[in-house]
Amino acid sequence: MLDENGNQLGIMSLSEARSYAFDHGVDLVLIAPQATPPVCRAMDYGKYRYECDKKEKDAKKRQSTVEVKEVQLSCRIDTHDFDTKVNHAIRFLGNGNKVRVCLKFKGREMAHQSLGHEILEKFAVACQESGSVDKKPVLEGRQMTMFISPLKQQNK
Repeated sequence: MLDENGNQLGIMSLSEARSYAFDHGVDLVLIAPQATPPVCRAMDYGKYRYECDKKEKDAKKRQSTVEVKEVQLSCRIDTHDFDTKVNHAIRFLGNGNKVRVCLKFKGREMAHQSLGHEILEKFAVACQESGSVDKKPVLEGRQMTMFISPLKQQNK
């Protein structure tokens, strides 16, 4: 058992611990029920709940959500358009978001799937300084998709 200041009082029976908490005007809180013997602490329960809630809120604030941004390409994309799409993807990766690269096949372009693979590989090489390929190019219906995740930043 622990007292209000965190000092150890030793192993006690339940009735002794309850009487100690009652005498000092505090609550008996079970801290670690899985330990043998279970660890209890004499403290103000309202203050304990407040501290726990405060820690949870701080943890939620620090938690970052990763969004998936999408960049769409086509088989007949020109070099300047391709560079613009690469710059968009690099900006998304720099913000810590994942990027889903979609290459859509229209009409008879389905016969030239190797061309789509080449474009996506070229896109991955262009983005390799900012991100790494999370999922290789996969054909799903009439579109080929690839996922790129941001690299870990050392100076954060």
